[in-house]
Amino acid sequence: MTATITHGGSSLLSALRPEDRDLLDSRLEECSFSSGHVIYDPGDNVEFCYFPLGSALCSYFVELDCGVAVETVLIGREGALGGVVSAGSLPSYARANVLHGGRFLRIDLRDLERLKRESYAIAHLFARYADCLMAQVFQSIACNAVHTIEHRAAKWLSAAVERTGSHDVTMTQEQLASMMGIGRSYASRVLQRFKRDGMLRTRRGGIEVLDPEALASRACTCNKQVAGHFDKVLAGVYPAQ
Repeated sequence: MTATITHGGSSLLSALRPEDRDLLDSRLEECSFSSGHVIYDPGDNVEFCYFPLGSALCSYFVELDCGVAVETVLIGREGALGGVVSAGSLPSYARANVLHGGRFLRIDLRDLERLKRESYAIAHLFARYADCLMAQVFQSIACNAVHTIEHRAAKWLSAAVERTGSHDVTMTQEQLASMMGIGRSYASRVLQRFKRDGMLRTRRGGIEVLDPEALASRACTCNKQVAGHFDKVLAGVYPAQ
């Protein structure tokens, strides 16, 4: 179904001028995915670029030999998945999962590459976003190497609340532990501390954040570092808290 991106809820596409958005309109399709849907598996040819809309939230996971899949970067309405850094139908290196279901826009990568050649503004937007995406990856590597489990858990949950606009995060303790590359017992202890301090409560299949400001105060500053880079490179695209 052809979509109108001015009503789509993509902060990234909304950064374009109307005349450049018009170029994309006829090539965009709307689709919906539920939580847990796999957009790409490692080795899959990437044929479409996807734009999460509104509260839709995705993440890239790197699958290790031990069977653990570690989350590397979180993508919501401020971004896109597929063919952002590379051009053409190259194989995916990581698995792209839907964490919070919702609506998406997608465009065939062949059409996107043609539009990049036709419109400097579109090409420039994706070049700037690719830079921001790499900044997220760099920050994630540094965060995982240095910061505590509590800092990282608070960072991840705060980022999920920011991007979805909801205090109800569809995420089990097991999934959070797997995403962070830690044992379930470690994730459980951190969440119990957060619950004890009145910041959240858990339910079957999800986590409800009760005090987002207190939770953010427990997080490392990695989200702020990335948001600051977005503000410099793509002013107004990164979602506000």
